[in-house]
Amino acid sequence: MELFIRETLEKVNDTSTVRSIKSVSGGDINQSFYVETNLRPYFIKVNEKVASHFFQVEAEGLGLIKETGTIRVPEVFHYDCPDGDEKAALVMEWIEKGSSDASHSLGKSLAHMHQHTSVKYGYGKPTFVGELDQPNEWCPSWTEYYSRYRLGGQLKTGVTKGTISGLREERLRKLIDEIEGFIPEKPKASLLHGDLWGGNWMTSRDGDPVLIDPSTLYGDHAFELAFTELFGGFPSNFLDQYNAYFALPDDYQDTKPIYQLFYLLVHLNIFGEMYGSQVDRILKTYVG
Repeated sequence: MELFIRETLEKVNDTSTVRSIKSVSGGDINQSFYVETNLRPYFIKVNEKVASHFFQVEAEGLGLIKETGTIRVPEVFHYDCPDGDEKAALVMEWIEKGSSDASHSLGKSLAHMHQHTSVKYGYGKPTFVGELDQPNEWCPSWTEYYSRYRLGGQLKTGVTKGTISGLREERLRKLIDEIEGFIPEKPKASLLHGDLWGGNWMTSRDGDPVLIDPSTLYGDHAFELAFTELFGGFPSNFLDQYNAYFALPDDYQDTKPIYQLFYLLVHLNIFGEMYGSQVDRILKTYVG
């Protein structure tokens, strides 16, 4: 691994002495390293046997967020597009974590980020959500995109894996068919992080909120906020601060479970039946 990291650093024109390579926590999918050279410190993710666009779409998502000028993300120095089973790396800025409370800035900054919009919904290329493929296309309506590529994508994965069948499958298909009755057809198509759970944001040493590991798309901002409420990891006043700058719709509490359903389906398809009861409860509530 040390040799691979040294070869990767040459791709960012850093041939200075490598002073330290330390394995760090960085999720279950990649190997992650703190690497310090005489030039600077880096955060480097390494994986193998991944799709050629695996790190590319993460890097592009970070770039889209950075372009808004609303919230900090790590600077990307390099990413590999692997061919076959070879190792691939994503080289980024190392950001020191801080201990201050960034809740006000996080809510405000995310609200401003969500006000950067597109004329269409979805995303123009496939991405990933966790370790699962996330198919995407541009759609003229949010209902079409969400039903076809979000709920429909997880339905297809679940049927293949055997996690979605029987009554659960019938209810999910019915919800997809009737989705126009539950979520807005054409809300603002906001730039969304797309995988915003508590582990995908941090506070820098300077006290700034930082977003990491995006799975970007353009869609209803309520979709993003619903996920922040699913597993926790956000300050208690985060939603209040967000709402002060970009108000959530009046029917947010009604649509929230429909949006959380997608992420619960993802967890069902990755981790198994421990998420089945939550999925079934939402489906039963909305389609009987």
